Amino acid sequence: MLGLAEHCVELFRGGGVVYLQGELGTGKTTFARGLLRALGYRGPVKSPTYTLVEPYILPGLSVYHFDLYRLLDPQEMEYLGAREYFCGDSLCLLEWPERGEGWLPPPDMRVSIAAAGSGREICFEALCPVMVQRLNSLAELKY
Repeated sequence: MLGLAEHCVELFRGGGVVYLQGELGTGKTTFARGLLRALGYRGPVKSPTYTLVEPYILPGLSVYHFDLYRLLDPQEMEYLGAREYFCGDSLCLLEWPERGEGWLPPPDMRVSIAAAGSGREICFEALCPVMVQRLNSLAELKY
């Protein structure tokens, strides 16, 4: 997952709203950690399971890693002040986005991760023209 994130980091360098979907233990946080490393973040990357969001301010890009697993009501996002994180030049990585349904903005990209034997099956789904263009630029991706 770390290597895959490094290999496809250009998809995410320009920001966007990215839904990371998959069951517990499939590698969503590890993928987010790999993206942060590939974007140049060198500090510790912890799971935001209890804090709901962890901010990472990088040169030219703010990254907000959300884990909504413990979210009881989508309105809690408003109380967190999360609206300010969803600006045009930030990258918002959201684990368990279905818990924020009705409050969250629609995704620009959906990354679905599923266990497949001893490995993982990953599906990238671009949902806006910018992400379609970025994904097409990586059409030769073989991993």
